[in-house]
Amino acid sequence: MQYIWTTCLSPALSLSLSGHLKICIVSSCGGHLTEVRCLKPVYQGHDYFYVLNDKAMLPVDMKGKTYFIAHSERDWKFFLNLWEAFQILRKERPDVILSTGAGSVVAFAVVGRLLFRTRVIFVETITRIQRPSVTGRIMYCLAHDFFYQWENLRSFFPKATYGGPVV
Repeated sequence: MQYIWTTCLSPALSLSLSGHLKICIVSSCGGHLTEVRCLKPVYQGHDYFYVLNDKAMLPVDMKGKTYFIAHSERDWKFFLNLWEAFQILRKERPDVILSTGAGSVVAFAVVGRLLFRTRVIFVETITRIQRPSVTGRIMYCLAHDFFYQWENLRSFFPKATYGGPVV
């Protein structure tokens, strides 16, 4: 599976002349984090940091490279997430935002695209087999590169790229 994702994501990640990028990985804790970390062979050759929407026990490789933001469930805290995204993206200046969800990536995609010209790569979560997630439907409009993991989603994302399961 990693060969497929390396092949899919490599063109999206080969944006700089030096080939070396700074990547902001936005995720919720739990399954989304597990899923995006399965893509680590694709991004580990670059500088990267994580943004999580909740406190979590971190593996050693994430310590010192992780920001924590407020947990928003499409409520007023979304506006707080916009501010947090602005602060983090202004400080870090990543070339790419990468995510498999959840909703906190929307704030980062909006701020990154509009204010910092950051490339946004989104992979619809593996748990969505028949119908897309709300975040996926929003990110389909915001992401420069959009990938899905199940063929059944092709009709929902006609301009996206099928990558097969990450996990």
